Amino acid sequence: MPTPAAELDLPEVAQTDLTRTGESYHSMMRELRERSWIARLEGAGYLVLGRDAAAHFMRAKEATFPATQMLELQGITEGPLYDYLSRNLLELDGDAHRRLRKLVQPAFTPAAADRQRPAMRTHLASLWDAVSREGKCDIVASFSRPYPSRMIAEVMGAPLEDAPRLERWANMIQGQFDPIRVASEREALESAAAEFHEYAWELLALRREAPGDDLLSELIAMEAEGDRLSEQEVVDLASAVLVGGVDTTQAQLAHGIRLFCENPDAWRKLADDPALAPAAVEEVLRFEPIAPLTLRMLTADAEWEGVSFPAGTIIVAAAVTANREEGAVSEPERFDILADRARAKPLTFGAGPHFCLGANLARAELVEAFGYLAPRMPGLELDGEVEYASPLGIYGLERLPVRWRDAG
Repeated sequence: MPTPAAELDLPEVAQTDLTRTGESYHSMMRELRERSWIARLEGAGYLVLGRDAAAHFMRAKEATFPATQMLELQGITEGPLYDYLSRNLLELDGDAHRRLRKLVQPAFTPAAADRQRPAMRTHLASLWDAVSREGKCDIVASFSRPYPSRMIAEVMGAPLEDAPRLERWANMIQGQFDPIRVASEREALESAAAEFHEYAWELLALRREAPGDDLLSELIAMEAEGDRLSEQEVVDLASAVLVGGVDTTQAQLAHGIRLFCENPDAWRKLADDPALAPAAVEEVLRFEPIAPLTLRMLTADAEWEGVSFPAGTIIVAAAVTANREEGAVSEPERFDILADRARAKPLTFGAGPHFCLGANLARAELVEAFGYLAPRMPGLELDGEVEYASPLGIYGLERLPVRWRDAG
């Protein structure tokens, strides 16, 4: 008979501990994983630390992403933020989720991402021109924020001049997954959700009037076919892509540059051989996942490793420990862009039905960025203090000041 999780003697984690950043965060999570594959999350379910267990609960059919439920626990049952989440692709499961995802998936295949590479290089060159003669910059402000917002504007068919607004809205709206931000910044989050919803409808009208070679125009064409997409579904899918396609790449790019500052030999190797960029991206994704914790709620009783969990249990799957699990890869605590990690793909983009839709696009953007910047920023190093955002939700950086030598 399985043992109920509630009866186990488990290490316990305070929710406030999950807001640690940097090495303090990794040290805490590593210590927990050394003690058990599971820990009790104070007042809110269980933290699943083992790689196999984390992957299992990410994929399990009886585990759903409790988007609106988490807002309801904080007393939010209506309003722009609640409405936005209730129609989000993340909120859907089963046939409804498979139907919408299948329709939008062709725009996010590896081949589709490859078609965007010339645009990626154009935007990187433009951003580089603005800082190249300075020899220093804040990576977050100069590259990681503007670059993915420009690219998602390209993909969706939004005017390029709207990219700064898309970046601002995306970063605000993604705060919906951080309970601390929901409690302290609810008014700002609600305002961003309302503004973005209005913008999405305006963009829909623009692309309906002037179709282009972009995803939104493709979605509109599907709507016209009848029993494919409703007008509301077009807006909701566009919204999910526009928001989700910005802050994930933004955060991973910033953390990647930070890791290279801390590992200058890896940066030199990449500068000497930009063909290493794909392997470098995988190592960055593994070593510092920008979705370190993935939330699930059980819709039915579940069991893993002789431990049972009742329906309604909150499960937090930790990619941050799963990606560095001892035995899954060699020397897991070492950042090494030359290491063979093929046996254990990172769980940074999740697993199962809700695997990140834009993973191929994000990988391509990161490959192009690292490959472009490494030869142009020799001697890259930190030029001040790194400012971390919270690991709850999307784990990014607020500021990353760097400097480099003149490449000439």
